[in-house]
Amino acid sequence: MHIRPATAADAAEIQAIYAHHVLHGTGTFEEVAPSVEEIAARLRGVTARNCPWLVRTDATGVLGYAYYTPLRDRSAYRFCVENSVYVRADVQRSGTGRALMVELIASAEAAGLRQMIAVIGDAGNAGSIGLHASLGFRHTGVWHACGVKFGRWLDVVHMQRPLGAADADVPA
Repeated sequence: MHIRPATAADAAEIQAIYAHHVLHGTGTFEEVAPSVEEIAARLRGVTARNCPWLVRTDATGVLGYAYYTPLRDRSAYRFCVENSVYVRADVQRSGTGRALMVELIASAEAAGLRQMIAVIGDAGNAGSIGLHASLGFRHTGVWHACGVKFGRWLDVVHMQRPLGAADADVPA
């Protein structure tokens, strides 16, 4: 297995992974799966902001992906990012999400970032909450009943992980 930056050639496999989560899961609040072209545009948008979009691959193709983007566009947020991680349905709980997140966190720290935020759809999403907790993210809040999907209200869980020196000083 190999982790590398995603390329435009990965867009179809990334779209298939995400489409499964959109159509069958509550980890994302999107209800209509985006097209391959939309995923390719999102990939270009993330990398155009100098943010990594990583994929983990093996002989069967893309196993999962992870990326981060700025938390908000206002300059005061410039040291804080939000992560996303999705794993192909047939390889969930295989260590793919963890491996991707370890690389993503290392990339964020190397970039001098100080905080990573996880915004997790569905308070019952034990897999994602557990993954983030195992990597040092702590629970920082819940937005109660803020989304409706599959005919039910869903909460959003917020988790946060300090990076590098975190808040020990104020970067220049």
